[in-house]
Order: sequence, then structure tokens, then C-alpha cells
Amino acid sequence: MSETPAPRPAATVLPLRDGPGGLEVFMLVRAREIDFASGAWVFPGGRVDGADTAEAARTRATGAEGLSPEELGYAVAAAREAFEECGILLARPAGESRLVEGGRAAALFAKWRGPLVERKAGIGEVLAAENLVLALDRLVTFAHWLTPPIRAKRFDTRFFLMRAPEDHVARHDGHESIDSAWVDAAKAVSEGDAGARKLVFATRQNLDRLSRSASVESAFAAARAQKLVPICPEVVQGKDGPALRIPADAGYAVTEMPLSRLPRP
Repeated sequence: MSETPAPRPAATVLPLRDGPGGLEVFMLVRAREIDFASGAWVFPGGRVDGADTAEAARTRATGAEGLSPEELGYAVAAAREAFEECGILLARPAGESRLVEGGRAAALFAKWRGPLVERKAGIGEVLAAENLVLALDRLVTFAHWLTPPIRAKRFDTRFFLMRAPEDHVARHDGHESIDSAWVDAAKAVSEGDAGARKLVFATRQNLDRLSRSASVESAFAAARAQKLVPICPEVVQGKDGPALRIPADAGYAVTEMPLSRLPRP
């Protein structure tokens, strides 16, 4: 009998902005060649790597005080993935309170994305070379999801909210992701439920929860007030057949969904 695989640490970030019609979140479309969530609309994210937990990252970050190595890894990975996957650089020039301006963020994305993705450079090395400090104090923890044991590939994922700097241009890379957009969360959920937009279960649930907030500040406030409950969906027998169920105290309006309504991962 094969053992249940241990989940790999991962981090996901929800870049937010106050759009003309209200709160918007930046999302990507995974390339169909990707073996997890291919063709789905997702938030930027990926696995925590060793460089994310290194002291080189801690010493070049604000908001890292008191974080355990594990907690630091999740937060640094969220900021790194936002940069790698969509070009948003949550960092400040050393000694300054302002974030890196958009033009420099774009130039650094072109310079460093390749070495970061290929793991030829760690985030601490990038920060030291460019004399930057990660602004982890601008991240707010939003959720904690674990892939069910029934999956061969499992992740232990922390979700973070981030206000996207107004002058940073978010984009997709054309390789791992093939499209992107700023979206209204409630509209994305409706389109997902109608089959017009592919959403995996955790993404759909987090969009639905986010849709209750009208602005970035209200989303931050709601996230800070919500108890962080580890969520590992379990398969149960629902009234309409097999379903996924999550804890009722995790802060989500929908706690059970039939498997027949879910897209293939």
C-alpha cells in the first residue's frame, strides 16, 4: 500500500487593486502543458524553495521580525512568485519607505526572472545585488489550504493578500501562463460556476470570499479578523452524490460542493 505523499510548502498571492467598479484581483491562465491546474485561472504562486527561508532573505526584508523559518519561507515565496510570475515587485530601495517604481520593476523583471525561475539565483542574491528590501509588511495572510491526500501531488499552501503598486504593470510570462487579467471576484465565480472560466475548488472558494469586500482596505481588514483555519477538503457523500467539504469555521459561504461541478485539475 503506497504512503500518502507529504504536502510540499507553497505560497500564493492575490494582487489587489481598487478598480473603477470596485475591488479587482490579478489572475493568470495556466498553460495547458502544466501538469497542475492546466488551463485554469489561478493566482500567482508556487513552491517555497530553500533560498526563501535563508537568512539572506530575512536580513533584506521588513516585516520578517518574529517569523519562524517556515513562516518566513511562505511570505518570501509569495513576494518572489508575484515578481516571477507577473512582474510585481514588492520591494523598497534600501533605506527608503517608497516601493520600487514601476519602470525599474519592469527592468528588474527582464533581468532577473530567468535566473530566479531556473534557480540560478535566490531572492536574497537579487535583493543584495540591487540593494533592495522586500516589503513583507505589505502582505496579509488570507488562507491556508492543503491538497487532499487523494491527490498524487500535494501542496501545503498559504495564501496572502497584497496591494499591487499602482505603477507596476502586471503581466503573464507567455510560458507557464498564457493569459492574464484584472478581474472582479464575484463575476469570476459566476463565470466559473457557469463553466465559462475554469476554476479549481480552492481558487473558486477564495474568489467567493474575496468578493464580499468592496475595497483593498476592507479585504485586508476582513482577512486580519478571520481565524486562520487549515483547510484540507475531504470527500463526503452529499445530497447530490460525492462532494468536497471544508470546515464550517474557515470563513467561506460554501462549505460543500459536488464533485460533478468541479473541473478536472
